[in-house]
Amino acid sequence: MGTAAIIILAAIAIIIIALLQASFFTVEQQTIGVIERFGKFLRLARPGLHIRLPFIDKVAARMSLQVEQVQLHIETKTKDNVFVDFETAIQYKVDPLHVQEAHYLLDDPTSQMEAFTSDVVRSKLPALDLDSAYADVEEMALAIEKTLRERMKEYGYEIVKALVLNINPAKEVKEAMNRINATRRNQEAAIAQGEADKTLAIKRAEAEAESKRLQGEGVAAQRKAIISGLRESVSRFAKETGVDPQEAMQLVTLTGYTDMLRDVAASSSTNTLLLPPSPTGVSDLITALKASENPDRSNAKQ
Repeated sequence: MGTAAIIILAAIAIIIIALLQASFFTVEQQTIGVIERFGKFLRLARPGLHIRLPFIDKVAARMSLQVEQVQLHIETKTKDNVFVDFETAIQYKVDPLHVQEAHYLLDDPTSQMEAFTSDVVRSKLPALDLDSAYADVEEMALAIEKTLRERMKEYGYEIVKALVLNINPAKEVKEAMNRINATRRNQEAAIAQGEADKTLAIKRAEAEAESKRLQGEGVAAQRKAIISGLRESVSRFAKETGVDPQEAMQLVTLTGYTDMLRDVAASSSTNTLLLPPSPTGVSDLITALKASENPDRSNAKQ
């Protein structure tokens, strides 16, 4: 075989190999290939090995069916004129039944979703004040999700979930809100402390009143016992000695008086004592006390 024949066979082999390589192609899992013939849509290629006409058919795109996420930042203002950075995340994927629409109808799905999301946010957030915006994040997310699902469906995209990540006002506004919340909590703490102090004062007053009542009852019982003991002692002394009960009472009073003087002298820090001029002063004191306690009886005797 001559050299020319060998060259021809080698060229034919190269062409065959190139044709085979151009005729077979694979599509990965969770991916769909878009096949075109002379620039016109021909068919969709599912995952696996496929054959095409070499140099005529081509894989125009490989559309992923995996869920993707895009984060959007939208600046707007609330009802109380606070400018905020509204941060949201959109999870989406290509609808397996509408891959052709997703490839040919929409060139930049992220920009389209950002436009629809901005329309929703800027129509709803200005109707809410900042506190209400924080409280209604779930409703905002549902509104964005509903709008995007309806709008993106015609472009072959399925919206999986819309999330509101954060609502960021300016730094000064955050600091002012923190001061307001701190003041409000301090007021609540002061009110609670006042109620606690009030309850404690009431309980302390009730305890003091109860203590004084019990002390009064104790003093009354003590005096009652002393009077009963004196009565019994005077009666027994008068009975055994035949002394008049009044004289016996005066003797007992005199004894108590002298005991009191002894105790005062022992415990007092002063050396001066005021004493009646004679022991009969004790009887005079008793007579005066009886007269002050029973003025009617004294007047009758007079």
